[in-house]
Amino acid sequence: MTFDDSTPLRRLPDFVSFWLARLLTTSAFQVLSVAIGWQVYSLTHNVFDLGLVGLIQFLPRIALVLVIGHVADRYDRRRVVGIAQLLQALSALSLAHGVFSGGLTREWVFLAAFIMGAARAFEQPTSQALLPMLLPTAVLPRAIAANASANELATIVAPALGGFLYAIGPGEVYLLGGGCYLLACVLNQLLRPRPTTAAPAQAASLDTFLAGIRFIRSRPDILGAISLDMFAVLLGGATALLPVFARDILHAGPMGLGLLRSAPGIGALLMSLWLARHPPRHRVGRVMFMAVAVFGLSTIVFGLSSSFPLSLAALVVLGASDMISVVIRSAFIQLETPDEMRGRVSAVNMLFIGASNQLGEFESGATAALVGTVPSVVIGGAGTLLVVVLWMRLFPSLAKREQLVTQAH
Repeated sequence: MTFDDSTPLRRLPDFVSFWLARLLTTSAFQVLSVAIGWQVYSLTHNVFDLGLVGLIQFLPRIALVLVIGHVADRYDRRRVVGIAQLLQALSALSLAHGVFSGGLTREWVFLAAFIMGAARAFEQPTSQALLPMLLPTAVLPRAIAANASANELATIVAPALGGFLYAIGPGEVYLLGGGCYLLACVLNQLLRPRPTTAAPAQAASLDTFLAGIRFIRSRPDILGAISLDMFAVLLGGATALLPVFARDILHAGPMGLGLLRSAPGIGALLMSLWLARHPPRHRVGRVMFMAVAVFGLSTIVFGLSSSFPLSLAALVVLGASDMISVVIRSAFIQLETPDEMRGRVSAVNMLFIGASNQLGEFESGATAALVGTVPSVVIGGAGTLLVVVLWMRLFPSLAKREQLVTQAH
């Protein structure tokens, strides 16, 4: 199929399929996160185990980061994404089997979480590298924001649905997650990415593995943006502790947990819809730093709150501010990276994101076990504010950056 940058509407069906697949995979991840978090805490009543879930999902990302980027750049991206989604579906269905057979254990859940973490480590960067092959460069910033809306829509609806279904039975949640992954796999295989001018496949070597890291190091603004997000969310993330807040502090039960997990998605969805129509154009560096500061302040408010409505509101603001950083960072990477390197660069970027999310969950659980749940969240929010101040000094060109792209690509 001939690709014509002047006719983006011809690529719309592919983008819709891609968007729906992203909606399904994020929905699956969210409903499974609610079920796994609540079930682990119910089995062990140990906040440290909640942190272990995040660590277990993050470890494969560290071990495989260089291989992931090579695979994403040298093999059919649709096939890589499909295999990863199939593995996640099978893991979810195995959890359903464990529930229905009455033999589900803490170790079984951890093993399934590890497999899903490894598969997701391949799926996310490869999927990111696939998006620019579907649309013209001119509409990519809007497409990134629109694609993010799929994530946030799922983040709103899926956790609440997961909490509701968990009240009926965890097996139903695992079946739903597995089904969503299977359907997303089918949709992704129907995509028709445009031909690229990428170099032919090469044998894996240390040089090809490290190319993505070298590229990011050569772009200080990109390095500053993704490291800012990593350390801010690593310190300020309270997601792993939501089961504790829902059960012991806010007394909201599993349905309340679903609503708490949905709240950041509400703010993020509203912001992503705004950014899809009004993408960041000016003073993008200052806007990103302000957004991360608001993220830290919202984290502190959530940690100190004992009111369920106030906690929900704080998480809504948290999600909206985080979305600004997500869109700016994603636009940096996609617009300034050659197609033949997008897989490796995206793999490194996803390592940063994984560190901020899954490793942040372990940090939250470990800190809560040492100093308590509320102090852990408040200290993390304060740490985020400190990171903002430090990064403005370490990356002054990023703080002063006016536009997303400084040169034509």
